[in-house]
Amino acid sequence: MRIDQIKLRVISMPLKSPFHTHLGTVTTREGIIVEVIDSTGISGYGEGVAFSTPWYTEETVATSLHILSDVLIPLLKKSEIEHPEDAAILFQSIRRNHMAKAALEMAIWDLYAKLSSASLSKVIGGTRSEIASGVVIAANSLPSALNQIEKYLEEGYQRFKIKISPGHDYSLLEEIRRHHPELPIMADANSAYTLNDIDRLKALDDFNLMMIEQPLASDDIIEHSLLQKDIRTPICLDESIVSFHDAKNAIEIGSCKIINIKAGRVGGLYEAKRIHNYCLDRGIEVWCGGMIEFGISRAHNIALASLPGFTIPGDISASNRFWEEDIITPEVSVNNGFVSVPETPGIGFGINAKRLKETTVMEKVFKFNDK
Repeated sequence: MRIDQIKLRVISMPLKSPFHTHLGTVTTREGIIVEVIDSTGISGYGEGVAFSTPWYTEETVATSLHILSDVLIPLLKKSEIEHPEDAAILFQSIRRNHMAKAALEMAIWDLYAKLSSASLSKVIGGTRSEIASGVVIAANSLPSALNQIEKYLEEGYQRFKIKISPGHDYSLLEEIRRHHPELPIMADANSAYTLNDIDRLKALDDFNLMMIEQPLASDDIIEHSLLQKDIRTPICLDESIVSFHDAKNAIEIGSCKIINIKAGRVGGLYEAKRIHNYCLDRGIEVWCGGMIEFGISRAHNIALASLPGFTIPGDISASNRFWEEDIITPEVSVNNGFVSVPETPGIGFGINAKRLKETTVMEKVFKFNDK
């Protein structure tokens, strides 16, 4: 692969409606768009999914921009890579900063697939032509949650994730279950609980949840293993799993029965595939999480979720779930609860250049021919 230049763009776009969790409310989303251009002028695209503030992980848009500009891109300029996995292995010399790594690595995957005249799904081993779609209900009141559920049911979504926290859990889920006794629902706690809340968490077994996601500390696997022994509801780990090593350890000590794989959180598609393969071998269910992302990251998620182990509908909703107009064309759509996996080369979506330009607030260009 002969890289000629890399462009970094910071974009900013308001959400159609606020996204509420106990950690905060997101009304405007910033992100980093990475464009890797080869010597023939073909571009591959990746997206940095860190938020503006470190409420989800320690990474932010600003820190990712620094690591990309001052560490990863200079490292890549000094190296020859034949395959995207070479880039992932090269970046292992840098500690953490997984979202920055993923943004660049996934752009290289897109470029590699385009140069191979193959869809990204096929290049990484995908087996599905369509994937089941789930949606997040992030509301600050019961009426709002019920209204969102009704709306997304009409649109065909197959799984509903409810954001919970102490005092905003049992009664909320009880009322949702009263209205929808058979609805496929899961609860996402975003680390809102401790082991002191074990009775509160055990009570949620009443609602036949698909899973409870990350109930305890964001960096914990030990206490989750203790909790899983005391509750029937399967625990799904999210924030705790930032590497293959984390996933392997969590599975070996019984910390979870399900893992949410986000390529952006674990450093890219190479590490995401390693986690997927291990889980598939061990009978651990996986699904693809979302990060309130723009269309480029959503397109990568579609390819990832086409791998055979992704048996649970992921957080891969339509572009219009968050945006009045996305930066890709065509936009991602959900039809009868499914998203089609593109068959065209790369991520399978074009770039809406007009929308990308409108939302860009900063741009940097790194040329490789002067190395």
